[in-house]
Amino acid sequence: MKNQTRSVSEIILLGFPVAKRFEPLLFTSFLITYTIALAGNFLIITVVWCEHSLHSPMYMFIANLSLLEALYTTSVIPKMLADFFRQKKSITFNSCIFQAYLYFSAGSTEFFLLGVMSFDRYVAICNPLRYTAIMNTRFCMHLIAASWLSGFLAVMPPAILILQLPFCGPNIINHFFCDVGPLLKLSCFDTKNIERMNFSNAAFFLLGSLLVTGVSYMSIIVTVIKIPSAKGRQKAFSTCASHLMVVTLFYGSSIFIYVQPQENHSLDLNKVASILNTVVTPLLNPFIYSLRNKKVKEALESVVRRIIGTLTGMRVLNIKKI
Repeated sequence: MKNQTRSVSEIILLGFPVAKRFEPLLFTSFLITYTIALAGNFLIITVVWCEHSLHSPMYMFIANLSLLEALYTTSVIPKMLADFFRQKKSITFNSCIFQAYLYFSAGSTEFFLLGVMSFDRYVAICNPLRYTAIMNTRFCMHLIAASWLSGFLAVMPPAILILQLPFCGPNIINHFFCDVGPLLKLSCFDTKNIERMNFSNAAFFLLGSLLVTGVSYMSIIVTVIKIPSAKGRQKAFSTCASHLMVVTLFYGSSIFIYVQPQENHSLDLNKVASILNTVVTPLLNPFIYSLRNKKVKEALESVVRRIIGTLTGMRVLNIKKI
């Protein structure tokens, strides 16, 4: 690598191969979806932050998940939207690596956090009397910090290695963002070791957290089956329903994209699966956690009433001054 130089200074992203007349419709759809997803996730963060009744482990995890979703989709969608108006859909090489780093760091952190959330539900249902002792504020903060640090640190070594690779051309990626797989195919150097490192990271975070989630939910199912009343079983399962829906969406699409050999990849199918991760899942998460959660809905109503009360009070005060 030391004896070779990089002649590629920018990457061309092909994006979506659609007719020119359909681009405004596609742009509008993605813009509306992205705006709603961003607003919904930041609304969840604001409600959890402002409402003291939600200062508990489960809602701390949900707020961090919403922050990750906002970062995850923002690492890709704004650039993709801007490219709809450009004849040449290019990105500088360093910006390409930075986008890939943010995307995969946020994704890795989310896997870790989803595993932590499944453990939280396991303790709440299987050890309810010890829940407050086990899932105390300090321990939860450590789990959250470990999720963020592990996700962002694990992706750093392959990103640094890719920065040092020689790229001699071509410089075209058949994707709407800088995915690592297609990017590595452009290098004029043997990238098998980096591909193995990326595959190991994906397998560790994705399958490792999925294993934690699977074991947690098997224990939860065994515990819930032993509950004598149907109402009690329904209540126990309802506390896990939102998390299971998010896990199914995020893990399913990610396993399809990343935990398979590179030679079996279909880039067009990967684009569709990536849309699920970067657009659909961040859009659905706020609705899944708010519409299915009575406590979040009550807190949201409380925050809205407070905001309206504050604005009304300010208006009355301004009228009196006039």
